[in-house]
Amino acid sequence: MITVTGGVYEEKCIEPFWDEIYGSAGRAAAALSGHIPVKLVTYRAEPFSDGLDNLERGYGISIEGPAVGDGVSFSYMHSLSVPHIKPRPDAISHNDALIVSDDIVLRFGMLDGEAIVKARKAIYDPQSAFAPTNFRENGSEAEELALILNRFEARKLSGKADLEQALDSLVATQGATVVVIKMGSQGALVAHGRERHRIPAYRSDNVFKIGSGDVFSAAFALFWGARDLAPEAAAELASRAVSLYVNSRTLPIPTQEELSSLSLEAVSPRQGQGQGQVYLASPFFDIGQRWLVEEIRTLLLDAGTTVFSPLHDIGDGPGPVVAPEDLRGLDASDAVIAVLNGADVGTVFEVGYAVAARKPVVALAQNMRAEDLKMVEGTNCRIMGDLVSAIYQVIWAL
Repeated sequence: MITVTGGVYEEKCIEPFWDEIYGSAGRAAAALSGHIPVKLVTYRAEPFSDGLDNLERGYGISIEGPAVGDGVSFSYMHSLSVPHIKPRPDAISHNDALIVSDDIVLRFGMLDGEAIVKARKAIYDPQSAFAPTNFRENGSEAEELALILNRFEARKLSGKADLEQALDSLVATQGATVVVIKMGSQGALVAHGRERHRIPAYRSDNVFKIGSGDVFSAAFALFWGARDLAPEAAAELASRAVSLYVNSRTLPIPTQEELSSLSLEAVSPRQGQGQGQVYLASPFFDIGQRWLVEEIRTLLLDAGTTVFSPLHDIGDGPGPVVAPEDLRGLDASDAVIAVLNGADVGTVFEVGYAVAARKPVVALAQNMRAEDLKMVEGTNCRIMGDLVSAIYQVIWAL
């Protein structure tokens, strides 16, 4: 059996549409269902009682924990956006600690409380955008501990900006058997004793990011915790499971045999010359267009990608001044992300210029006629209908 402990929360997203009761612990328990008996220990918020019942009946998991009055909701503009949390984090009631003891425990950080764990094998995912805490800080104990961290958590807990240095520091200071640092589109780093491994991310046609880290942690808990695979093998299977989840949003995860047999394309980051540069082609003539340009640029920069944005790097001006500078930026770029919403003439021109220069183009096209996309589609540009999938596709194009 695996016990999963953490939050079960309401999740809403505008693009793509999503309105479910999952949270990290609920999703991880669902991901593990059918592979091994699963117990979920959480705060059972009264407003989410129907959702908890659906999790229990739909996935065949056992749910335990105290009933509480308040629930926590996360609302997203898109699946990579900073969520609006309700109640706001400083107003969320902090409940008495959950006490969890089992052979294998997957523990997530929570906003509405914490779990004190005793386990032979523990997998700990802090899930903190503010201040991740040490696993043992609250009295939790484990004979073997695996830390599953994102880049922010790894840097915060280690005090190191460089992820390779952060990995070494975490191994030395956290008392962990295994440390995994998730790096989004760049895969993951795994440390086990003196061994270091880089695990690839795998491409998918679509990318839905809400809960992708939960699925990774659940898969790692299954394959390392319960199946006793080597950490790097468990992380590689977890990366494969994430690729399927972000593409389809379906749970539970496939079996080890099914995951291993899948023909998936690993992402291979550039070596020696950085990640390359993305040209951001988009109109920016009203507040909606400006917001989208700012959002795309921020998401690409957060992913460690160099961006050339005509709005930011050239600015407004007459055509004879702006156009040559924009084209110089295009010439110096390695891939293009183009917002075709509204079929802006300047953006369409930039797409044609990039195609002629044999540069990969990823187009975000929403509410557009098929006729208007005929030339873009016919010149092998990648056309995406949602923002986050377009972001990942252009990063992978590098």
